[in-house]
Amino acid sequence: MRRLLVAGNWKMHGSRADNAALVGEILRADVAEAGPEILLCPPFVYLWEVGRLLRDSSVALGAQDVCAEPLGAHTGEVSAGMLKDVGCTHVVVGHSERRALYGEDDQLVARKFMAAQREGLTPILCVGETLDEREAGRTAEVVLRQFEAVLAVAEAAGFGSAVLAYEPVWAIGTGKNATPEQAQEVHRLLRARMADQDAKIASCLRILYGGSVKAANAAELFAMPDVDGGLVGGASLNAEEFRRICEAARGQET
Repeated sequence: MRRLLVAGNWKMHGSRADNAALVGEILRADVAEAGPEILLCPPFVYLWEVGRLLRDSSVALGAQDVCAEPLGAHTGEVSAGMLKDVGCTHVVVGHSERRALYGEDDQLVARKFMAAQREGLTPILCVGETLDEREAGRTAEVVLRQFEAVLAVAEAAGFGSAVLAYEPVWAIGTGKNATPEQAQEVHRLLRARMADQDAKIASCLRILYGGSVKAANAAELFAMPDVDGGLVGGASLNAEEFRRICEAARGQET
C-alpha cells in the first residue's frame, strides 16, 4: 500500500517569525503521527532554519527548485548537494510556475530531476496542462509529454525513488480545482504509462494532486484510488487548514 504524502509548498512566502510560528503549530498538531508522510518546502533562505525547527520530528524538509548543475559558476543557483547538506530529502522540479514564468522546458526539468537523484534527493516531478490545453482536449498529450521527457533519461528505475505530482495549471491559485474524477483520470493515465515500463514501480509510485487543495476538498481527492496525497500551496501557510488536510490524508491511511 502506498503511504500518502502531503507536501506544503510555501512558494515565496514567509519570514523567520512567521515560519517559527507555523512550524510550531504544525508540530503541536502531530500531523504526521501514525499517518501520512508530511513535507514542508520553504524558500531557499529559510531551509536551514526550518530544518532546525523540524529536527527530531517526523516532518521532512524539501526545496522548491534545484540547479541542474552540480557546482561551478552559476550565480544565484543552489545545487542538489547544497540542499542535501542543509537537510533536504526532497525537491520539487518542473513546477508550472518555473515552466511558465522562468522558461524551464522539459529537457531542463529532466536534468534537474537527474541532478536531484544523483545526490540522493527524492524529486517531486510536476506535470500539468493550462486551461487552453484542457479546453482543446490536449490534457493527455501535455502531461504525457512532460512525464516522458523525464522517463526517457531516468528510465523506469528512476521513478522507483521519485514522486509525481499532477498540477492542472488552471487550478493553481485560482480557487478552482479539478474534480476528484478529473484528477483520478489523469493520475490513472500517468500510472498506466508507468506500468507500460514497469508494473511493479507503477504500483508503488506516489502521484500527488496539486491544484487548490483545501481542507474542504482533500478527503474527496485523497479517496481516489490513484491520488496519493497533495502538493499544497496557499493552504499550507495556514496551520489549521494544513492540519485538516493532513487529517484527511490520515483518514485514508486507516
